[in-house]
Amino acid sequence: MIYKIQRQDEDMDYSKYEIYDFDNISAFNLSTGYKQRSYKMHWHSYGEILLVGPGKTNIYKVNKSTYNLVEGDFVLVWPMEMHAIIDADRENAVVIQFSNMFMNSLFDLQRIMHFYRNLHVICIYAHPELAAKLKEITDKMKEIFLGGGSDRELRCCMLLMEFMLTLDEHRDEFDPELRSSSPDGYEDDVMRRMIMVTDYIKNNLTADDLSQATMAQMAGISKDYFSRIFKNVTGMNYSKWLNMIRLEKATQLLTQNDLTLTKIAMLSGFQSIPSFNRVFHEEKGMAPGEYRALFIGDDKEDVNIDEENKEQKK
Repeated sequence: MIYKIQRQDEDMDYSKYEIYDFDNISAFNLSTGYKQRSYKMHWHSYGEILLVGPGKTNIYKVNKSTYNLVEGDFVLVWPMEMHAIIDADRENAVVIQFSNMFMNSLFDLQRIMHFYRNLHVICIYAHPELAAKLKEITDKMKEIFLGGGSDRELRCCMLLMEFMLTLDEHRDEFDPELRSSSPDGYEDDVMRRMIMVTDYIKNNLTADDLSQATMAQMAGISKDYFSRIFKNVTGMNYSKWLNMIRLEKATQLLTQNDLTLTKIAMLSGFQSIPSFNRVFHEEKGMAPGEYRALFIGDDKEDVNIDEENKEQKK
């Protein structure tokens, strides 16, 4: 059984963080066998999938939610999300790490990741068939990766895509807010146009006009049809998706201490500091300056953060 507790733990030390150069090393990593039962609150640019191990206590935290899980459950941590292991069997649990760059390399993987971005737990009791399929795929990954073959990364990435496709095949099992309005398929030409548009947006976040009407015109389809396709393939409306892409850019830029918050907001395509602050707080549960402090550390925090925070309050 899964217990979800919506709360902010006052005893959690949000000054703790962990950052690795995983994205610069490989697209896939897998680990297991840790003796320690806990790991501090942290975030990183890659995503994680955790297969919960045995034991009476398995407590995980993602963003502001705490989950009490059982063996066979899955925890999904998407890139840039705060998370911690409060008390859990880490010796038998399996941790899969995947590069955000790899996920963004294919439109279908982008679509799946964005659609499920608010899903953080797959409960074996609530979704037994899905959990069993995903565990079978995870077991294959573990066998291949720990086997140490020269092609293990490629084979595991293929299984990771199978994992995501299997998850996507069961989308109707999840809450209505995660569902798209229709599972209709689209012609290859239409999908290519959508990929062209999304790639353009990611590379031109500071463009003067990224409105849905203009992007529909770029794709050569009507605004209404564009809106319907976009919702189906990403799981969210256009404006929501655009804010998420801007937020991804902002979180990357926040690791650069020489940039002010105003500059980061502008480079990410936000039109004002208030809108940047609002979207960031809604998704991360904290202000951009607080998020940056987690990465930089109090002793290195840019004095511009205080100046920007004062500006935001005007």
